[in-house]
Amino acid sequence: MTGSEEPPSFRLAYVPGVTPSKWVRIWNERLPDVPLTLSTVSAAEAPDVLRGRGADAGFVRLPIDRTDLSAIPLYTETSVVVVPKDHLVAAVEEVSADELADEIVLHPLDDTLDWEHPPGLPAFERPATTEDAVELVAAGVGLLVVPQSLARLYHRKDLTYRTITGVPESRVALSWPEAEVTPDLVEEFIGIVRGRTVNSTRGRTPTPPQPKQKRADKGGTPRKPAAGRTSGKTGGKPAKAQGKNARGGSGAPKNAAKRGKPRRRP
Repeated sequence: MTGSEEPPSFRLAYVPGVTPSKWVRIWNERLPDVPLTLSTVSAAEAPDVLRGRGADAGFVRLPIDRTDLSAIPLYTETSVVVVPKDHLVAAVEEVSADELADEIVLHPLDDTLDWEHPPGLPAFERPATTEDAVELVAAGVGLLVVPQSLARLYHRKDLTYRTITGVPESRVALSWPEAEVTPDLVEEFIGIVRGRTVNSTRGRTPTPPQPKQKRADKGGTPRKPAAGRTSGKTGGKPAKAQGKNARGGSGAPKNAAKRGKPRRRP
């Protein structure tokens, strides 16, 4: 590597509410020599940041303009309504959009839900950001419908939230600039997010298999017979010990001379 070349690095953008820490930890374990830098961008800015090569990849909220961008949907978030703790909605576990018909529902300019018809009554003015809208809910101006992760991100002690049905849900995706060939580091991060193992053929270069060691009894030193056994077999059973006949005798012929005391001569 020449002095003019920069060491490899990976830049990851993410929108508020997304927590990339799990994937960053896996990246640092697998590629400790490739630093990963994080940057937070608004949901509206994220696509332009990727197109302008301000990041190598990013977590975005769908839908987005897919021109010049690739994207993999990852998960869908539950939508909730943020209310003051003393509001009637706080007394139930779930509420429908129709039940908010008489409530002022704030619709911030950076709203991440793909509304066709927002529920409730519109406010006089749209807040600039979701964070500003949360402050207005705390002031008693209205209610706010957001993905659950944003309700947690901007949580206040005087507010709570409940699941709401009949409204859009936010989909989170991993996106990156479209190219004929996906860069190696982007492909590596896609593999991490998708749960590929370190030796996956679509992730990093697989670890080559180690050669198996030859067993000693195959082409090597022959095995020694077990102690107390002979190598021969008869009918699948160990051969009988030598020097024994079938009746357990000594195996000597019947007419063989017997040993004993010498006879006296007459």
